[in-house]
Amino acid sequence: MKKYSKLIKFTLLLSGIVFLYGFAAHRNSKKTNTEIKVIFENGDNLFVSYETVNKLLIQNLEAYRNQSKENINLNNLEGFLQRNEMIENAEIFLTLSGELGAIITQRTPVLRVANETETYYYDKLGIKMPLSDNYSARVPITTDTISGKDVVDIINLSNTIRDDEFLKKQIIGIDQIGSTGKHQFELKTRVGDQKIIFGDLSRMEEKIAKLKVFYQKIMLDSTIADYKTINLKFYNQIVCEK
Repeated sequence: MKKYSKLIKFTLLLSGIVFLYGFAAHRNSKKTNTEIKVIFENGDNLFVSYETVNKLLIQNLEAYRNQSKENINLNNLEGFLQRNEMIENAEIFLTLSGELGAIITQRTPVLRVANETETYYYDKLGIKMPLSDNYSARVPITTDTISGKDVVDIINLSNTIRDDEFLKKQIIGIDQIGSTGKHQFELKTRVGDQKIIFGDLSRMEEKIAKLKVFYQKIMLDSTIADYKTINLKFYNQIVCEK
């Protein structure tokens, strides 16, 4: 008898769970699209605001007015957001409670172009992005006109600077020098106001390593202001001009 009693209780409990789940799913499907949870994956919302993302989504959700959320085409919403020049990637999802959510990955600027004709950023993928009214990125500046194959090398160098804590703090400018052969680069510094002749992108790790050793020495003996030019182009040595 006890065996049947336990079986009946289990059956009733399971039926109750199924009923509640079905009721909740039905209720959530009938919810209208009024509020959206926005998450910024790569830190603060520096270049695009919560309000902007919400506004863009709400505008695009007008087509689903008074429809259940199950009818929303999430891929279309993601594509719509990714057309924004400040957004690298967008993922739209529905929570178990029926709320609409968005995970936003903003573009990451690594270089600012400021020449006579235009001003804009390049992101880490080498894609142009406009300046933002919300935030000004602390990245190296170039006054060169960048186009075609120039982009690959200068973005490679800019990403290297961004990923290195010492270079990120010290390098404030990148200029292309020379007009033939491999791209040659000259770097401008924050402390000491030196010009660093980096040359092409060959032996990058070696050049950066010996630059760090050199800076460590001249900062320790307080002679950093004595140097005007630091040339890294030569193998296994640094040539300086005072």
